[in-house]
Amino acid sequence: MIQASNITKSYGQLQVLKGIDLSINKGEIVSIVGASGAGKTTLLQILGTLDRPDQGNLIINDIDVTRLKSKALSRFRNNEIGFVFQFHQLLPEFSAMENVCIPAFIKGVNKKQAEASAMEYLDFLGMKDRAQHKPAELSGGEQQRVAVARALINQPSVLYADEPSGNLDSKNSKELHRLFFDLRDQFNQTFVIVTHNQELAEMADRKLTIEDGVVKN
Repeated sequence: MIQASNITKSYGQLQVLKGIDLSINKGEIVSIVGASGAGKTTLLQILGTLDRPDQGNLIINDIDVTRLKSKALSRFRNNEIGFVFQFHQLLPEFSAMENVCIPAFIKGVNKKQAEASAMEYLDFLGMKDRAQHKPAELSGGEQQRVAVARALINQPSVLYADEPSGNLDSKNSKELHRLFFDLRDQFNQTFVIVTHNQELAEMADRKLTIEDGVVKN
């Protein structure tokens, strides 16, 4: 479902990615590990179309996203890609339900349909009774579940997670990790996860290690 070929990226004189090749199948959970500064987040941002490579091709669901213009790329990202970050990035003035609905509203889904879909995901994630609470009223684990629901609402082809449990205690980390596999089993969801958490990295179907700007395995 995802095919990256010869992806390179430099910032000034520093070449971070030196020809990344990888392929990821539908419904696969892949972890990306490596030392700090190895290029993991840079690669994830390129795979997530948040940044463009200097050269190379990235094909997601048979579309070469490196060839899309800005508006088409934004539309593709909203429809096909979900993101979960270490810090939940929830809007503090909105309820959990409203935060989850935002990508659907951007897509043009009507309010009633968006809220019904949001509630379905919040219910699946054990957050139905917390739907009207604002982020400040939720624990870190609950906020991350809301962030996962937000990432899923447009039924993306792939969900990218950057250190998703990095800000959680061990109990909530384990629950979040189990949740990813439940989502794969329930929805055949594809995950690409950058993590320093060795337990999560080893749980994945495949673990890719970035070293010196290339994938070592």
